[in-house]
Amino acid sequence: MAMKTSGAHPGALVTRALPDGAMRLVVSVLLILAGTAVLAIAAKIKVPFFPVPMTLQTLAVVALASAYGARLGVLTVLAYLAEGMLGLPVFTNTPPLIAGPAYFMGPTGGFLAGFVAMAAIVGAAADRGWAASWPKMFGAMLAGEVLMMALGLVWLAWFASLSSGASGLGLSTAFSAGVMPFILGDLLKIALATLFALALSSGTRRAR
Repeated sequence: MAMKTSGAHPGALVTRALPDGAMRLVVSVLLILAGTAVLAIAAKIKVPFFPVPMTLQTLAVVALASAYGARLGVLTVLAYLAEGMLGLPVFTNTPPLIAGPAYFMGPTGGFLAGFVAMAAIVGAAADRGWAASWPKMFGAMLAGEVLMMALGLVWLAWFASLSSGASGLGLSTAFSAGVMPFILGDLLKIALATLFALALSSGTRRAR
């Protein structure tokens, strides 16, 4: 079976190793399904941390994107969101909440959408070979984190205002409740994911 090795960058290891021909689609689908399983499991794992417990979901998003590249990484996140849209209990709060279209209209809807943007940014960096550089990869992951948090913040502020009926509830309240408690944990997670990407890139170079 022919393997695609030319024209790929060291960061997107999985994309580089995909077979050519008809098997490429089959392997890609299997990788996407495996990735959605990783995301679902990561969403359920709660790690004690200060000031609030954290899940491993953002860690899984950036780690998968750094290995898969932009295209496969984004498709994996979209497939994961589609599973939740169809009612599968793949999100952090399902159960007790019920997954489905209504879940996306809840307070975390913006953060879920932000996962797509995060995967696109980190995956594009991996496709460019940035996984070999700690500063570049950390910067890409940080940019993805900031964009994801920004989308989540705007959505959360809108949701809070809608729920309370008070248009005065703004970004500062949403930031204090939905962003600030998670900053330290998310910085730690993207640092760990950067180390993962560097190890992946280093292992790929040694295997050549």
